[in-house]
This record gives sequence, structure tokens and C-alpha cells, in this order.
Amino acid sequence: MSDDGPSRPRLAPRNVALSDEAIEWIVLLGSGLATAEDRAAFEEWRGRSPAHAEAAAEAAAIMADIGATRQAGEYREIGAALRRPPPAPTHRFSRRAALAGGAAVAAAAAGVIGSGAFGPPSGLLADYATGVGARERVVLEDGSIAWLNTATALSADFSDRERRLTLHAGEALFEVAKDGARPFVVAAGGGEARAVGTVYSVRRRGAINDVVVTEGVVEVRSGSEAARLTAGQQIAYGQGFQSAVRSVDGEALTAWSRGKLIFNRRPLGEVAAELERYQLGKVIVRGERLKRLEVTGVFELDDPPALLRAISATVDVPVTRLPFLTLIG
Repeated sequence: MSDDGPSRPRLAPRNVALSDEAIEWIVLLGSGLATAEDRAAFEEWRGRSPAHAEAAAEAAAIMADIGATRQAGEYREIGAALRRPPPAPTHRFSRRAALAGGAAVAAAAAGVIGSGAFGPPSGLLADYATGVGARERVVLEDGSIAWLNTATALSADFSDRERRLTLHAGEALFEVAKDGARPFVVAAGGGEARAVGTVYSVRRRGAINDVVVTEGVVEVRSGSEAARLTAGQQIAYGQGFQSAVRSVDGEALTAWSRGKLIFNRRPLGEVAAELERYQLGKVIVRGERLKRLEVTGVFELDDPPALLRAISATVDVPVTRLPFLTLIG
């Protein structure tokens, strides 16, 4: 098997231009706008050569895989949150109820809820939520600041004894106001990160949760495990495990809060997975060799087309943008 090929033998050498043309055909046929003439034209195009037939089959497989994004998997994992009893009404819940009763119904009728256009489904029951590609700065009632990254859902429950937040999905950076009498606790995926006055981020990656500290001290608990993190340290935890604490560049890992993505010799495959978080649809790197190429640079999040052009220039490969699909290579 070649680096660029699928698991079965290819019938013809790869033709990137032909592959792009095949994907455009598949997008048209699946759009609901294709006519009988379009379908006949596609069949004629597909029958022109073995290379055309191979490109058509490969394009169909790619499009079928769009629903297998990391975000889609996250939707399935947090689906249980939508079935729990709603919290007691508050001034914020009225906003959520309006979304659930009005906009969400209209969106579901249009078939776009599953696309993630309105952020994670748990956002309908959260106090604060962002859509895909959006970021938001939230001032909490104690004066702490929460920076919400793309497709994030966060709930807050403050009492006289503690300040508790629940990260249902996505990623958030917290600038915690000091209050020695009320610890600041962020719960995510069966564990929690507790602080008094500090700066740290929490991210949910499916079944894995990451905590990164950029200032102060944070205690992370998961099951029977506990660890104490200081500035420049990271830990991951999930069901039944907690990793060792490791040193990281916390400012680089939280650069998204400043509108930037920073990569230091990161494989292009990992970069593509990160880019996929900030747009609808899938980002595919064509070929194992390309996936291993290292990327170093600072890229602006607020201009996705320019970001993709910069990635393309950095690794010297073409980038093709199609509806709900970006191809690198």
C-alpha cells in the first residue's frame, strides 16, 4: 500500500484534479438540487475511464465520512445531557427555553442541528454557549472571566460555599477572581479542576479532558486520583485514568483566546484535526506522508480562508475548500 492510497489496490494512479472534480459531482448529487440530466451526465463522466470510476468511488467514501468528525462523536457522548431534567428557571434559563422552543425547532426542521452550526447540542441547556468557529468573553457573577472557545457549552452554579461550573463540551479559559472562602471548581467528564485565584483552561476531547495552567495553582481530581498543577503544566484525565503532569507552553496552548493558533513542529495531521474544530465539516489531509509533515507558525483564527492559505504556503501543498469539506494535498 502506498502512502497516498487506500487500503485496497488502486485501479489507476492518483489524479488530484480528477479527484476534486469527482468530489464536486458527489456534492451536487447529494445537494438535493441535481436533475435527471445531472445524474446522467455524472454516469457518463464516471464511465470515461478506470481513473474516473476510482475517483468517483473515493469521493463518495470521503463524503460519507464527513459525519465521522470528532465533533460528531462528541455530540453522541453528550447526548445524555439533553435528556436530563431541566434546571430550575433563572433569568438565563428563559433564554435557553426560547432557544429550545423556537430556534431549535426551526433548525431541526431544516436539518442543521446535527451540522453543529449552533454549537454543541448541550448548549441548549447551558448558561453560555458558542457556535462552531465562534469565541466569547463572559464576565461571571463573581467577576471572574470565562473565555469560551469554538463549540463550547458552559453552566455556572455559584453558592456561598463554592463557585461551580460545568463544561458540557468544548474548551474554556478561566481568569479566576480571588475568593478564599469560595473555591472555583470546573467539572468536566467525571473529574474537576479546583482553584482559588489563578488562570487555567479546561478542554473536553471526547472521553479525554485536558487541564492547562498558565498562572497560579490548580488541583485536579478524577476518581481516586489527584494532582497539583502550577503554571506551565498540563494533565489529561478520563474514565479510570489520569495522566502524569507534564510541562507545556501554556501560552501557546491557550493562544486561541487571543485569536491565534500556534503550532511548533506539529504534524500536519494534528494541525488538520485542530482546524476541524473551528469550521463545519471535515478537514482531510490526503496521504500519510503529508500527515507527517511538520508545521510551525502563528495563524490568525478570525480569517479562516487566510489561515488555510497560510497553512498551504507553510507546507507547500494545495488546499481545496468545498461545502462541509476541506482537502489538504
